[in-house]
Amino acid sequence: MGVSEVQLHAVIWEEEGVYVIREVFTGVTTQGETIEEAIENLKEAVELYLEEFPELRNELERVKFVGDFHVEVAKALG
Repeated sequence: MGVSEVQLHAVIWEEEGVYVIREVFTGVTTQGETIEEAIENLKEAVELYLEEFPELRNELERVKFVGDFHVEVAKALG
């Protein structure tokens, strides 16, 4: 039985000297010392996650990525 590929959509940011990366739909989060390492770690972590929750793979295969947006939210003053 073959394995289909799933498109991942992630955000990445630098925090305390490491790159943190979170896959948007599953919430799987990991990190790496470089961006490339963080991405590879995310791929592995999501693969393990989908082994545990295989029904989510079908949902991820149906997601049609449209784009990304930067949204600013006002900080409450108080």
